[in-house]
Amino acid sequence: MPSEGHRSHNELRGDVYGSVVQAGSVHGGIHIGAPTPPVRQTPWQFPPLVRVVDRSSELAALERHRARAARDGRPALAAVSGLGGVGKTTVALSWLHTLRRQFPGGQLHADLGAQSPDGPEHPGEVLARFLRALGVPAQQVPTMLAERTVMYRSLTADRSLVVLLDDAATAAQVRPLLPGGSSVTAVTSRRRLPGLTVDGCYPVHLEPLASDAAVELLTDTLADGRVAEEPENAQALVELCAGLPLAVRIAGARLAARPGRSIGTMVRSLAAEHQRLEALAIDGDHNVRAALDLSYQALPPSAARLYRLLGLHPGREFDTPVASALLIAEGAEGAEGAEGAAGAEGAAGAAARSLDVLHEASLLVDAGGERHRFHDLVRLHAAARAREDESPEERAAAARRIADHYLASATRAEEIIDPQHRTMARDYGSASVVVADVGPGSEAALDWLERELPNLMAVIHQARSAGFPTVCWQLADALWPLFLRRKFYDDWCAAHREGLAAARDLEDTAAECRMLTSGGVGELGAGNPDRALEMFEQAARLFLGRGDRLGQARTLNYRGLALQRLGRTDEAVAYFARAATELPANGDERAGGLAGLNLADVALATGRAEEAIRHAGVARTTLRDAGDTYNAARATTLLGRAHLVLGRLDQAGDLLSSALATLRAMAADYETARALGSLAEVSERRGRTDLARTHYREALDLYSSVGRSGSDEAEAARCRLRRLEQDEPPDER
Repeated sequence: MPSEGHRSHNELRGDVYGSVVQAGSVHGGIHIGAPTPPVRQTPWQFPPLVRVVDRSSELAALERHRARAARDGRPALAAVSGLGGVGKTTVALSWLHTLRRQFPGGQLHADLGAQSPDGPEHPGEVLARFLRALGVPAQQVPTMLAERTVMYRSLTADRSLVVLLDDAATAAQVRPLLPGGSSVTAVTSRRRLPGLTVDGCYPVHLEPLASDAAVELLTDTLADGRVAEEPENAQALVELCAGLPLAVRIAGARLAARPGRSIGTMVRSLAAEHQRLEALAIDGDHNVRAALDLSYQALPPSAARLYRLLGLHPGREFDTPVASALLIAEGAEGAEGAEGAAGAEGAAGAAARSLDVLHEASLLVDAGGERHRFHDLVRLHAAARAREDESPEERAAAARRIADHYLASATRAEEIIDPQHRTMARDYGSASVVVADVGPGSEAALDWLERELPNLMAVIHQARSAGFPTVCWQLADALWPLFLRRKFYDDWCAAHREGLAAARDLEDTAAECRMLTSGGVGELGAGNPDRALEMFEQAARLFLGRGDRLGQARTLNYRGLALQRLGRTDEAVAYFARAATELPANGDERAGGLAGLNLADVALATGRAEEAIRHAGVARTTLRDAGDTYNAARATTLLGRAHLVLGRLDQAGDLLSSALATLRAMAADYETARALGSLAEVSERRGRTDLARTHYREALDLYSSVGRSGSDEAEAARCRLRRLEQDEPPDER
């Protein structure tokens, strides 16, 4: 079985943001690599414009507000509210797109998901995406919401940025996402969000279109002369659509698809549908439901079936392979080999054709990059049609095909990123499974996992109740490479809680061990050492019960790290000592070396420098022999620091310079900063104050770049630098 490593206390605290991980066993192995240096990026994330009708007064008011804010030297914030389908996003985009030349710092866009089936997005997750879009390497995104907010506002303080926050639930959800500097932010919500008034928000509430404006929109959508030929029927049609742009566009798209049909025929059909659907209104709006039902009834059978099956998808946005997965059962269920491939190819073609039909009917929105999106009212309608027109067995089979698609695709990404981690079973309920193209390399695979994370988490949350608990824990397991590298701690912990419950339901001990150890690492990173320790101890008991000595030994380092975090240093040392002995004895030399490094770290922190030198020296040799250059360099830094404590400046300087060269080459900014801080102290004690100041300043810059400017080490460097600068002669300033 491939070797499983262990992270040091600082690594699990998030002090090293550049985790490149190889997890080789059931229990999750960890090998820390180097973070990527920050690169300033200019994001342009807005979706394309849709023509806006009769909103000139609202757009003028928004622009006047922006101009006033600019004169006052403050950011501009506006909230656009109104009914679902009234055109809030269209109005906000119409305004914000005009500002591109004035705001060259970029455009950020987030769907805050107030109407999402899984509930609103957490602002911390949105901030993580924004920070990465602005050039912050994923490994350097802070863990805590407050730290992410500070970094975001610092990064945007000198940018001319435009931000669209779509479908907000509350003012509290929005507030951390407001950028710094002279930026412009537009928020859309069905609610008026009065809480944002304290932030200087300008409110704009949209009412449905007046009759003439709605007719203009119908004319723009239909564009073939029928409105001019039937003005009275056109008026009646938009009144049945209640002036909602969404309903008007859907009705217009339906007419455009039937050039020979009169508007009067549509009016009569919609009026009858209106009466029939009084009790089936969507969000209290029977007009939208009636318009959607008419469009649905006119769809070809294959497109209609795809539409209602897509209503079972757990999120509003999805890519084309999901549609293929839903249709593959019609042509490829049970097929294998060449026949199965042909069936999959046929399903892909059928899906592409049906998606085109749904777009033409205005039932789907293009989300860019072969991605598609439901308006939330349309999604509700599609789900209702699935309940009405599909049997429970057909709905269950479709939900399983969706889950299998995401499980297989996430597993493929896992194999690309961490081939050694892929050791656990994957059980699919379908004979033919559609796998997304997640490559070609590790970064692309990570990006795919991150982009699909809301859908993947939705599958995890529904899997147990839907009757496929294996998908629950296996999908959580497949997400390990993403969680470890990009630090989605909330999702990490939630996924493994669900996975653990599923493993226990199945009485699958191996899966339970995986969920406990991998989930415990997430809890430790999220700042829950008590919970992490409890999980590691549960895993240890299970390993012992199975007679798995190596598995049990691997929990020793984990338990030691949790105990160290809890301030129980003596107990932590005892576990690290056992790990340093038992891991090599059971075949994992490298993990034993990391246990020795943990022992050295504790010894130095408690004033036992000679003991630290002994442990760190052995650890460095072991890690070098295992090919772990990064952690060997960390051991070298620790050796240098120990010699510094003992006043051996020459040895300390040589060791720290050696470690620094290795760490710089790996762009390991946090560990580089630690080596620089100690090397600065060596220079200071040698009387080379200019060099000491240079090292301290660079160390502080690096601490800041990885979100650790508030750490004890950074504060110590700051105090030493301040003292040196106060003593600096005037001619050196």
